Parts: sequence; C-alpha cells; structure tokens
Amino acid sequence: MKNLKTLSIAAAFATAGILMACDATTTSSTEDTTADSSYVAEETEVTPAESEADETVVDIAIGSADHTTLVAALSSAELVETLKGNGPFTIFAPTNTAFEQLPAGTVDNLVKPENKEKLTDILSYHVVSGEVKAADLSDGQVIQTINGKNLTVSIKDGTVSINGAKVTAADLDGSNGVVHVIDSVLMPK
Repeated sequence: MKNLKTLSIAAAFATAGILMACDATTTSSTEDTTADSSYVAEETEVTPAESEADETVVDIAIGSADHTTLVAALSSAELVETLKGNGPFTIFAPTNTAFEQLPAGTVDNLVKPENKEKLTDILSYHVVSGEVKAADLSDGQVIQTINGKNLTVSIKDGTVSINGAKVTAADLDGSNGVVHVIDSVLMPK
C-alpha cells in the first residue's frame, strides 16, 4: 500500500510535469492564447492530496496490485458499491498472499454464487463501521465488525495484530474511511 501511495503521488507529479512541459513548449502568436493555455493547465493540474482524497477505501484496494483477490471477492459479494458509500469504514485488507495461505480451492469455492452469503460474512468481518486509526487501537481492545462479530487487537513490541493477523501497513486514508493492510484472512467463528 505504501507503494500505491508513492505511485499515486508520482503519477500526480508526472501529470503536473507533463502539463507544465506542454505549456512551456507551446508557442503562440498572441498573448491571449498563451494566457488561455496556462489557465487550462492550472485548471487540469491535480495535486497528490486531491488525488488521495478522492479515493474511497475500495478504490485504494482496486488500485493495489497486492489486493486483486480481495477486490474480486468484494465484487462477487456485491460489496464494492456499498464500500464506496459515505462510510466512514475501516477495512482490514488481506493481501493476495494472505488469500493464498488459505487451503487450496477455498477462494474459488467462496466466490461461487451459491456461497455469496458465506463470502459476505467473511468479508464483512474485515470491515468496521467508523474510522479506526492505528493510534486509536490498544492492546486487548475489542472492535465490533459490521457483521456483528468481534475482532481483538493485540500490540506486542510495536506490532499490531487483529485476531492474529499482523498489520503490515496502517492508516491508508480514503475519502470514506481508512484501510489497514493485514497478512492473513480473518475468519469469523
């Protein structure tokens, strides 16, 4: 996820650089055309802060190469639009590697239409209503997920875990909440 933020920032700066370069190489026979050209560049320039602020928690996952399995599962469970809603939401987002640690065939079985309810239950176990930042977490804290089941936070030697899943990247801010990347899939009991 850090790479995603870095990539987003780099893309925004590259876009701004291209816009400035295009503006700098444009020659014009009149002052009015030059003024209009720089005005357009100012209108279309997007700052990194604006780019990040427009991304929902789901957009963060969609833009991450490490979360394609999560995005596919959210699509199968028809939760993408819900998580693009107003929120705020906190998502504990397992990586592709986390899904690969499940027994063989688990993901393929869960995304079948007849297993939508079970998949929705599992995915909802990764979502908390409200925005929970890393600084808000404490050792032994119990957090209720949107499926009504609880997660337990543990903090040891500065490492935060949620039901044993290690948080590998925290506080990825979206316009409607926050994402914390985890190294395991949380399974409701």
